[in-house]
Amino acid sequence: MRKLMLGLAATACVLAGAAQAEDKKYTMGVSVPAADHGWTAGVVYHAERVAKKLMEEHPGLKVIVKTSPDPASQANAVQDLDVQGIDALVILPTDPDPLVNAIREVKDKGKFVALVDRAPSSNDNTVRDLYIAGNNPALGEVAGRYIAKTTPNAEVVVIRGMPIPIDQQRQDGFDKGIAGSGVKILERQYGNWNRDDAFKVMQDYLTKYPKIDVVWCQDDDMAVGVLEAIDQAKRKDIQYIVAGAGSKDMIKKVMDGDKMVPVDVLYPPAMVGTAMELTAAGLIDLVPVRGEYILDATLVTPENAKAYYFPDSPF
Repeated sequence: MRKLMLGLAATACVLAGAAQAEDKKYTMGVSVPAADHGWTAGVVYHAERVAKKLMEEHPGLKVIVKTSPDPASQANAVQDLDVQGIDALVILPTDPDPLVNAIREVKDKGKFVALVDRAPSSNDNTVRDLYIAGNNPALGEVAGRYIAKTTPNAEVVVIRGMPIPIDQQRQDGFDKGIAGSGVKILERQYGNWNRDDAFKVMQDYLTKYPKIDVVWCQDDDMAVGVLEAIDQAKRKDIQYIVAGAGSKDMIKKVMDGDKMVPVDVLYPPAMVGTAMELTAAGLIDLVPVRGEYILDATLVTPENAKAYYFPDSPF
């Protein structure tokens, strides 16, 4: 009986602590890139969706979402959130290195910081409590392995993202994925994760190279531009392209058996919502959420595509 009473007392203390945490007022700042292409549009969508959901679930929680088009604007946004007295910051940086100091200022004040997707090139984990990201090396490696297995002697053109750390991680993963095969890389250029830029890069490749077997581009948005350039040029030598992110348009092509888009590699923009959910759990429910959470880079095929198709999503 004494053990039972002690156990009940301990449970009551935990519940009381949780209730007190729930009654307390908290403010979460969320800083994300502006919706300058499909993937970031998905990020903004999920940030705003989860912000609304969290505030409905927790009346004492205020979530402020700010979007920024570039690192300088985002640094100002972070400082503005800090001035508003946030208890936690969830940030997906436009470019992490120029934002390290702004993030550190928040962290040094004892505020909880969740970093999403893009870490500084120094991999400095002192600027964050929580890190959530897709598996960038695996995104490249999964694509590389698929190409090496499907077309082991393919001549491939590569359209990179932007010159930031995660781009290099994806490139390194891709090179690992094709290692030991006969895959030949004809050229690599940056497409800035933008369909118009990727369209121009692909036009350049089509002019330079009379024979291309496969295109690897890191992003589904760029894949739209790539496919348009191939279609306009009426090139029949290109067997297929491999992109990544899991946009509804590319997933639908995989589902429909489109020969030009036989697979896709997941890199979900909803990861920002995961970071927000975990941050709220840490603030309000006192759940220990510090650490790293790396999501899988799943190969989407006609067999599993339906599970990843969300037609109501903006991306």
